Amino acid sequence: MTTIRVGVIGAGNMGADHVNTLHRHVSGAVVTVVADLDHERASAVAGALPDTRATSDPYALIIDPEVDAVVIASHDTTHADLSLAAVRAGKPVLCEKPLAPTLDECVRVVREERRAGGQLISLGFMRRFDPAYVELKEALAAGVCGASLLLHCVSRGVSSAPGATDEFSITGSAIHEFDTVPWLLNSPITEASWHAPRATSAATGLQDPQLMLLRTADGALTTLEVFLNAGYGYDVRCEVAGERGTLALANPARLVADSARARSVGHPADWRPRFADAYRLELQAWIDALATGSPSPLASAHDGLVAGAVAEAVISSMKNGGRTVAVQVPEV
Repeated sequence: MTTIRVGVIGAGNMGADHVNTLHRHVSGAVVTVVADLDHERASAVAGALPDTRATSDPYALIIDPEVDAVVIASHDTTHADLSLAAVRAGKPVLCEKPLAPTLDECVRVVREERRAGGQLISLGFMRRFDPAYVELKEALAAGVCGASLLLHCVSRGVSSAPGATDEFSITGSAIHEFDTVPWLLNSPITEASWHAPRATSAATGLQDPQLMLLRTADGALTTLEVFLNAGYGYDVRCEVAGERGTLALANPARLVADSARARSVGHPADWRPRFADAYRLELQAWIDALATGSPSPLASAHDGLVAGAVAEAVISSMKNGGRTVAVQVPEV
């Protein structure tokens, strides 16, 4: 089997986790270069692997002759430019979500990728590979609970990242559900609105938590809670109410007191334990496709554009009193 030499851009938690997963759990891949603006951090991650180099220049990594494919796990604001640099270099790229923080940037990436004539960009919507979400999708397709009527999604974290904004809750966190919901239902999101309880959090300066309402073309309604500073742990939930029953990823039949003081329930500190299998399966599927010359089974740049259009509608609702906004996906 062909060995794919991978360069990873970003040596923070996400990038370091991808490096570790590629090295330890993905066959047919070898990490050759790690890039981060903080050279010391890149060196620390690269130094844990044999024969892996570090650089502070992500663009040098992209054109490096010892890099066949690129993983982008750097700051969201860098995704568009780095993805386009990989496209111009003719190298396949797995870009972490979002494709870009703004819809205009998403359009620019998709247009240039198409002009380049190839589906070079895969997007890291890893829930498509999570065994629990895959099982849920299969059950919905089989009609286990009848036609879907309501989805209830929850996404909570311990604390927000430095510099997080209200918009980041949407483009950096809720963006997962903007892809997952239409993927589960096989129906696009057509309208969205944004809501929030009480006042902005004094501790963070953020409007947190946030509640979003999404309607898909099939008429189903989704509630989405995003709570960046829940304190007690990383907690993702999804329940579907259908015409003949419900389906849920987790449904404890007892009182559970989740709080910063009561962490014995077992919620992890971040996303990595919960979605370790999803990331491993996603990376393996990407590498296998590259090795065999097959189309990528991951989400595409256009999928990222569609999710970006939903994010723009939600942000518009946030800035306009929570009114319902139609999702408009630009033609490219």
